[in-house]
Amino acid sequence: MKHYKNLSDLHRDNGFPPNENPLFSIYQCNGACSIGAQEFTSDFYMLGFKKLKSGVVLYGRTKYDHDCGSMMFVKPRQVIEMRNLHLDEDGFLIFIHEDFLNGHILHNEIKKYHFFDYEINEALHLSPKEETTIWDLYRKIENEYNNNQDEYSREIILANVGTMLKYAQRFYKRQFINRSEISGKTVSRFVEEMDAYLANGLLHSKGLPSVQYMAERLNISSGYLTDVLKQESGKTALEHIHIYLISEAKNRLKYEEQSVSEIAYALGFDNLSYFSRLFKKEVGMTPILFKKQSLN
Repeated sequence: MKHYKNLSDLHRDNGFPPNENPLFSIYQCNGACSIGAQEFTSDFYMLGFKKLKSGVVLYGRTKYDHDCGSMMFVKPRQVIEMRNLHLDEDGFLIFIHEDFLNGHILHNEIKKYHFFDYEINEALHLSPKEETTIWDLYRKIENEYNNNQDEYSREIILANVGTMLKYAQRFYKRQFINRSEISGKTVSRFVEEMDAYLANGLLHSKGLPSVQYMAERLNISSGYLTDVLKQESGKTALEHIHIYLISEAKNRLKYEEQSVSEIAYALGFDNLSYFSRLFKKEVGMTPILFKKQSLN
């Protein structure tokens, strides 16, 4: 598998114009846009905007659906494949080498955007007004990139990239709301999967379910799951797992004769002290005190 350490190799291999900066580049796609003919990885972040008419885009093994969104985000060393792409309209690609971010606030901020961990079928859908906003930012980056870069260029370019990422976060939140009627409330689906996990005895055989497991059951990535749940309910996927288990624990402590430790282990907790701390955090008292009050 090809791995690109520098932008010059990527530009040369794909027939792009020479990059103006060794650590940052852009490329506007006019009807067709592909990078290589096979899977590759890189040391770059990539932001892409495109309305795909035909062709193949893969994140790892996940194939791009032509009906999906028009903006996608790739992080360094993520496996991707783009070939024979034909677009309905113009698109663009932005490449940011990790080292271009060193010493800048975006170095840490960019890692907080979960959409770099989304699957390709969770790409961002943009409304016409949102597309205009993204293109306006791209033009500002393009102007700075092409006009004799100086000591201010990096700061101006990254400021606009940062703004683009903030808008993407806003637009994703809008997407979570608008698409909830199509996909069904994620919280409800999440609880159904937790019910099945419990009913099938998986708490006993496999222990606590991970966020990754729950995401796979719902056919979405863990980052997307957490962000959708946060939008719908204000709580993360891990918090929902904990809330569900503590709710089940309260029921068992109140109506079953098992000890606190037996109930904790039955619910997949290997560490009794961890269970007790989590229970107290959610309920406001220890499980032992809760059980005593219930008995009285």
